Amino acid sequence: MDLPMTGATTGPLRTVVPAPYRAPTAPGLPDSRALTALLLRDGPGNPHAFWRGLLRDERLHHHPRLRREERHRETYDRLRLVNERHGDAIALALDPRGLAAAHEWLAVADGALATVAGIHYNLFLGSLLDDDRSASRDLRDITAMDRVGTFLCTEYDHGNDAAALRTTARHDPRSRGFVLHTPDRGARKYMPNTGPAGGPKSAVVAARLLVAGEDHGVFLFLTPLSDADGPLPGIRIEELPDRVGSPVDHCATTFDGVRLPYTALLQGAHGTLTPDGRFDSAVRSPRRRFLSAIGRVTTGKLCMSAATLGGARAALAIAIRHAHQRHISAPAAGRRVPLAAHRSHTGRLLEAVAHAFAMTFLHRRTTAVAIDAPEAERAEAEREAAIAKGWITWQARQVITEARERCGARGLFPVNGLAEHAANTEGAITAEGDNLAIWCKAGAELLFAPTPSVLPAAPPGTSDVADPDALRALLAAVETCWHERARADLRSGPRGDSLARWNGASGAVLELVALHAAGRAADAFAAAEATVGHGPTRAVLSDLRRLFLLRTLAGRTGELLADGHLRADQVRDVPAAVERTIARLAPHLACLGDAFGLPEEYLASLPMLSEP
Repeated sequence: MDLPMTGATTGPLRTVVPAPYRAPTAPGLPDSRALTALLLRDGPGNPHAFWRGLLRDERLHHHPRLRREERHRETYDRLRLVNERHGDAIALALDPRGLAAAHEWLAVADGALATVAGIHYNLFLGSLLDDDRSASRDLRDITAMDRVGTFLCTEYDHGNDAAALRTTARHDPRSRGFVLHTPDRGARKYMPNTGPAGGPKSAVVAARLLVAGEDHGVFLFLTPLSDADGPLPGIRIEELPDRVGSPVDHCATTFDGVRLPYTALLQGAHGTLTPDGRFDSAVRSPRRRFLSAIGRVTTGKLCMSAATLGGARAALAIAIRHAHQRHISAPAAGRRVPLAAHRSHTGRLLEAVAHAFAMTFLHRRTTAVAIDAPEAERAEAEREAAIAKGWITWQARQVITEARERCGARGLFPVNGLAEHAANTEGAITAEGDNLAIWCKAGAELLFAPTPSVLPAAPPGTSDVADPDALRALLAAVETCWHERARADLRSGPRGDSLARWNGASGAVLELVALHAAGRAADAFAAAEATVGHGPTRAVLSDLRRLFLLRTLAGRTGELLADGHLRADQVRDVPAAVERTIARLAPHLACLGDAFGLPEEYLASLPMLSEP
């Protein structure tokens, strides 16, 4: 078995570090730098340049053999490094593109760092800045990171149905403040990073606002949790067992009659409360008030998607570099060839690369829409962010698994930059809304939206199964089919039993959402490709889009044949079309790995790529 090299040597041994394989450049070859610019949208004001450059700092490189508590401390030390290097915590918290870019690159270095950074800057500080009275708050201890912020919403018994949480904040008319309380163990705040690592912490806590016995729904309350001596009075923090992936100081947190001042309540358009207890809100539904109060979760979905996207591209860049540096015996005696010489190896990596490009382009488009959407289109933009989050994080899990497997035993060791990405993706799949739950909600909304128009497909007698535009039309046809099937399933359910009707339609609804996401990704891919003028680079992009669509449709050729969208000979040609596309792309695998833009300083820190 190949063991990872740690870089430590004894005696007079000297380590010879091989020169990394880089893709050749020539006028007739695709340009990896142009591909990087396309993926990262490089340009003036682009946040990726800063965060990508931060990976050059060796303090963000992997440190093996740290114990759990040491890794916790290291994560918060790195968070303070990020805060210092960026220099403007408030500007970052107010910049959704910057937050997403931060997750995309910090997750490459340390999944735990991306987690606590997202909580501190987006969910905690961002919620404070969204408060109507943010201008009057003194946030210097937060922006200087003398206190670390966290976010307490989910409860032990209330995850995806957080609107039903039971933690209470009772208005006290005598003090004009609030009493924060956990009524039972099922209402413990579950999994926030409230442990002792990182120093004093404060939280934004989601609790039911009770005024004179009336429940006004869930609001957020600024709550100091600890100081240099530990938890504050009335606050109990129980450390949770280790979870998979990069370790975070997850805990269960309980409040026993904790008194808060009137200023603790975060107010806004969803509701206001005067000190003497007069409540006012233009939003009648308590559920909608809750969704407005936790509006930062939409940005969180973009950040979770970005974190897994960064991990997937990094895993592929490492696996592709390894495929060119690792040599094995060739069929001819006495010859050795790189892993990349074997189509069985490169073909699987290229399919993963095609998906990584599609995921990136979808994320760029979804982020732009979510940020720039006018108020009238806000609900649709939030739905698309939820759909993209589910699709990207699920795709990332497959991409990362493939990349890890292509590195063999070495890929199992965290020091080589691959092993923890898969487990970190599992966390993102659940965080900021469990994928299945948010897809069910989004699917129910899509179900009653207008049926998508089918792109004009060429007649079966003339269409080319390998033409990307024809493939996109086929994907649209399948989406329309499942849209109609889901509606039919819902209509055929038993009257008077809404749960049974939903259960009967939910399978088709989830299939509809998956197809919708893939179609959006294909459209974003085509739009990005259309901006490229360099012929060889555009040809490679076209082949990647073709490969992505072929693989997306490969399991659906039967229904396309049955519905008359494909002929039998075209169905039989799909595997050959995949192989032809991979054959054209195979010589450019190294270029595509370089296009992901990981700094050489980071790649050189990984023993698998730097040791002979």
